[in-house]
Amino acid sequence: MSYRVIALDLDGTLLDPQKRILPESLAALNEARQSGIKILIVTGRHHVAIHPFYQALQLDTPAICCNGTYSYDYPAKRILASDPLSIQEAMQTLSYLQGTEIEHLMYVDNAILYEFQHTVARTLAWSDSLPEHQRPNIRQVSHFQDALQEVSAIWKFATSSSNLGKLREISEQIAENVGLECEWSWFDQVDITKKGNNKGMRLQQWVESQGMSMKEVIAFGDNYNDLSMLETAGLGVAMGNGVDAVKERADIVTRDNTHPGIAEVIRKYVL
Repeated sequence: MSYRVIALDLDGTLLDPQKRILPESLAALNEARQSGIKILIVTGRHHVAIHPFYQALQLDTPAICCNGTYSYDYPAKRILASDPLSIQEAMQTLSYLQGTEIEHLMYVDNAILYEFQHTVARTLAWSDSLPEHQRPNIRQVSHFQDALQEVSAIWKFATSSSNLGKLREISEQIAENVGLECEWSWFDQVDITKKGNNKGMRLQQWVESQGMSMKEVIAFGDNYNDLSMLETAGLGVAMGNGVDAVKERADIVTRDNTHPGIAEVIRKYVL
């Protein structure tokens, strides 16, 4: 099979635990790009939080963000396709989250919003380590409900908790009663988006718009929110550090994100 597209999750996949791209991955992806392969970032992140990686890879393709909620054209700085939450859905979601121990952020327009400093401590520390022009727009608000009246698009809620039982309980209630998509993106994080949004759907939309098929795609991922693209791609590759259920459903499993497994797969199947 001749592969024409490489789709990459970021956290736990392309990025090592220090949020760096391995030099071997960078070299292999650069060779693939120069040979005409299209490379796409397909992430749970907001587009404002992927600047360093998009630029390091020297991409000109859209970024698929917030688990397929939207695709973003970086050169033109515009949304290509999207399906955000409604204000009503966001308000209902907040009614389940607020007053609980579950930390939550709200991804909107061109910003990540938070109410309490401790919920973004790690993200702010990472942001401060970047050059100023690459730092994401992370903004504190007094109340999410008030902020909802001032934004155009609500992409997702990122929820997390050390109490995994409670996180599962609340996310299942939101999925059932509000009718939203609740996907685990990390061992202690659930992302809440509009029903039907997922990485595979949005990736397929772009691939087919370019006159290609998902059979021509190699997709890399590590967690439940990657399954939709791993299972529809021509070759779905799970990381060695990935969730067991994801590894079982992928076509192949490569090494973990501290080793050059991505580069090895690209050199074997693409280059």
